[in-house]
Amino acid sequence: MTKPTDIQAALRLTTITQARRAVLQDHASPVPGWIAPWIERSWQRCISLGLQPQQAVSFDAISQQQMRHTADANQHLVETAGPMLEKLGRAIINTRYFAILTNVDGVVIAASGAIDRSDRRANNITRIGTDLSERRVGTTAIGAALTDLQPVWLHRGEHFFSGTSHYSCAGAPLFGPNGACVGMLDLTGIDAVERPELKHLVAQSAQKIENALVQREAHSLTLRLNWPGTNLGSEADGLLCLDHDGWIVAANQVARQMVPNLPSPAQSSVHVSSVFGMAYELLFDALRRPDSTLEVPLWTGLRLQALPIERSCESLPVRPGADATQRDNLHLKDIEISLIHRAVQQTRGNVAEAARALGISRATVYRKLGNPK
Repeated sequence: MTKPTDIQAALRLTTITQARRAVLQDHASPVPGWIAPWIERSWQRCISLGLQPQQAVSFDAISQQQMRHTADANQHLVETAGPMLEKLGRAIINTRYFAILTNVDGVVIAASGAIDRSDRRANNITRIGTDLSERRVGTTAIGAALTDLQPVWLHRGEHFFSGTSHYSCAGAPLFGPNGACVGMLDLTGIDAVERPELKHLVAQSAQKIENALVQREAHSLTLRLNWPGTNLGSEADGLLCLDHDGWIVAANQVARQMVPNLPSPAQSSVHVSSVFGMAYELLFDALRRPDSTLEVPLWTGLRLQALPIERSCESLPVRPGADATQRDNLHLKDIEISLIHRAVQQTRGNVAEAARALGISRATVYRKLGNPK
């Protein structure tokens, strides 16, 4: 007996075939709903590159020199994404899907999961250094995510080349702390059951990697942001990282959707007082209260709730190979910070009074507590 899911899967493949015939053979527009508009746009870009659907696909690796440069340039991203890739690999281990991480140019920099290296189709697309950009392998989740900068899902014949119609994949772009795209995360299956729900999984996983990238930036204070009435502390929070003078040094994509005028790659630094209608010192002062959550006004008239979190000494890694002098200096700084903390506690959070007692300026207290390096 034929299952309803089998009938739906067959109809889906038939629809894709009809869309391919319309666009790639008849050079016409497909019936609305046959394929997503971004897939048609990608097909058209491939045609404009002179690619033909039936031509053989070569999964070429970049040169050794380019490989070394790519490895150096993306080491931070690979290290940050590593734990998430391992978790993803475990989550999808029984689905015949695996995870791929690429840089912003679509070059593979990491892979994880149940990868059958004896299957050339799997090995070809998971080798470190393989160029999976649209200009090389046509329409894929990788090329589409890096072009449209949004999560995508595509199945079998929705890939441009006939030779890549074995794959089904979900992809999501990865954005760095300054808002620029730094790469993408991909989940690919070979001759696998279509699982469009993986689009949500890959988008959620990409967001976690982005949040980790933000938190790894050198900063003094993290602001968790969300709208009033929403519990703070989840991956859905906006994240703003400030230095000890209140300059914004990093922000995740959620924060960029909530807060206008955050710094972009093409902009100079932005001070937090330019986006919040309040003195930035109040954000640091809130740390000394039992309940540090506060409402912050945007210059647009809207209000957000914010949870300031101080970057602790424990969160600062000691560089591997640091000598004894460096470790001793770090220890002395920890003692200094501990004394400042004690003075602030003894004055019940009165930073100005604590500064006078210590014989240092109020700004120095904020700097030492906010940036203990």
